[in-house]
Amino acid sequence: MFHYLWAGMLLIGIVWGALHGRLDAVTMGVLDGAEDAVSLGITMLGVMAFWSGILEIGRASGLVDWLAEKMRPALRFLFPNLREDHPAMKHMAVNMIANMLGLGAAATPAGLQAMKALKEEMISEGEGEKSGMNERVGMRNTASKEMCTFLIVNISSLQLIPVTVIAYRSQYKSAAPAAIAGPALLATLISTVTGVVFCKVMDGRR
Repeated sequence: MFHYLWAGMLLIGIVWGALHGRLDAVTMGVLDGAEDAVSLGITMLGVMAFWSGILEIGRASGLVDWLAEKMRPALRFLFPNLREDHPAMKHMAVNMIANMLGLGAAATPAGLQAMKALKEEMISEGEGEKSGMNERVGMRNTASKEMCTFLIVNISSLQLIPVTVIAYRSQYKSAAPAAIAGPALLATLISTVTGVVFCKVMDGRR
């Protein structure tokens, strides 16, 4: 879907430039954009490598496990139907910790592992109940309540340190790159609380 969107935007820009005799400006815009993309990519690579390394050190030292244990009450509140030793619990904790640090790229692998564990359990439960073939196929293509809740919490993404946004602001010569931290915390706190309330209301309706 996104490749169609970007291709359409590029095509509209080229056609507009051709119709108005500004193809030279379009060409310069493409070259300037490519230069900015490479420069930003290098900056983001350094920032993401640093914080991903910190996350791996925390994982190896046991800090992530300790934080995951501290997050257990929150996880039990969000996912009351999952057992405490469910394999998805730790992956979800790691995902949330990475998102709190603004490390969306570092959070993605843990998020995918959590989704995979939730999906496998949903399918195994369906097979254990001896569901029909059509029902089992439907389960493979349907998200469970826990999967929906995790997705909403992941998207709302409470951020204590918006590392990625700070790196963007620094790249574009902001006078105070870290000034976004306060507003970002407030905005993501509101979005997370709203998402959690929505999930609980929908669970109650079910």
